[in-house]
Amino acid sequence: MTTQRNTESDDATLGTGLKSRHLTLMGLGMAVGAGLFLGVGVGIRAAGPAILVAYAIAGLIVISVMRMLGEMAAARPSSGSFATYGRQAFGHWAGFLLGWLYWFLLIMVGGAEITGAAAIMSGWFGVPQWVPALVTVVFFAVINLAQVKGFGEFEYWFAMIKVAVIILFLAIGAALFLGILPGHDFVGLDNVRESGFMPNGFAGVAAGLLAVAFAFGGIEVVTIAAAESENPAQAVKRAVNSIIWRIALFYIGSIIVIILLIPYAQIDGADSAADSPFTQVLSMANIPGVVGFMEAVIVLALLSAFNAQIYGTSRLAYQQALEGDAPRWLRATNKNAVPMNSVLVSMFFAFAAVGLQWWNPPGLLDFLMNAVGGCLMVTWVMITLSYIRLHPQIKNSAVQVRGATWVPWATLIALVGLTVLMLFDASTRGQIIAVLIVSAVLIGASFLVRPSKESV
Repeated sequence: MTTQRNTESDDATLGTGLKSRHLTLMGLGMAVGAGLFLGVGVGIRAAGPAILVAYAIAGLIVISVMRMLGEMAAARPSSGSFATYGRQAFGHWAGFLLGWLYWFLLIMVGGAEITGAAAIMSGWFGVPQWVPALVTVVFFAVINLAQVKGFGEFEYWFAMIKVAVIILFLAIGAALFLGILPGHDFVGLDNVRESGFMPNGFAGVAAGLLAVAFAFGGIEVVTIAAAESENPAQAVKRAVNSIIWRIALFYIGSIIVIILLIPYAQIDGADSAADSPFTQVLSMANIPGVVGFMEAVIVLALLSAFNAQIYGTSRLAYQQALEGDAPRWLRATNKNAVPMNSVLVSMFFAFAAVGLQWWNPPGLLDFLMNAVGGCLMVTWVMITLSYIRLHPQIKNSAVQVRGATWVPWATLIALVGLTVLMLFDASTRGQIIAVLIVSAVLIGASFLVRPSKESV
């Protein structure tokens, strides 16, 4: 591979400018987003302090999936990542399904995130909501059309700010808990004793698990980006290993601070920065302008994730074109070795998704967003099945799954159990039904598309 191209080409390879630190922070940027700052209260409300059990279960599932995906990506780097491995394991239909299903997921989530960011920014500047949305989309188009190293640096510092905020939050939370800030006493376990560890029983933990099951979703993009790193095998190894423990620290640490410092009755989901449990904790420390500060952090989190999602969708579309599952013109790369047409198509559909949020035809948006909720489940199941099929063929990968003979099967059982739990819960049943419909349509479409000779 080379890092740059002087002419536009239909068959040029991508650049190789990403480093391990770029991949690591990209994964953190995807997983540590507005969902943590605004949505964390939903799970705590459902399960109480026992939400820690739900996060531990969800974390173990994601760790297993990422280790399996990491082993395949380190051995066989591809911008198609799990779509490529699904194709290698089960044939054309699996690659078509996974590539376009995850593309759809990222586009819809990106549209929702840019809508949320634009809503806050429109209040700051007193302009219509579509103005900051359009400006932001154009800005990120420029970022994503530049050399991939520049994108990596931008995303690195974007995510680093979020990491710094969470570390600051943990430090302030610890100081409040210990009573070392002026005017504060040692808190101890009073709030946990008041509510009990499991105030809503096992049913509450199950509801909490459904609320947080996909909290870590998005870090799969790291294995897509690995194909554009200088040493894909080592980059994947370092990124997968470090992402897992850092995300665990940030999520679990934040949850512990919140349940220790805020009475259970005061914790719930938040529609705005003012209602966020993070804002409530920081307000205890009498930090001036805390609501505005959290608004800025939430906007930053949304924009960071959106930037990484555009990257992921463009590379998936590029790889699908290479496989013959998308128009050939999506293969074209510019002088920076970036798939320019794929980037522009992703930007177009992301802005279309923003428009869909505002248009909101009855039933359509709910159906599409429900499908998004189930897309990760299908992706994780297929990653697990692909690993089971391909593992005997993988030799000397830089990433190894400990317990490779039983971990994939245990993960598959856990994912099936989670699916059953979702089917029996009225609030999540629609996610499974919607994604099954979308998946059936994509699998049907795969039989109407002829793969390229190179991929057969």
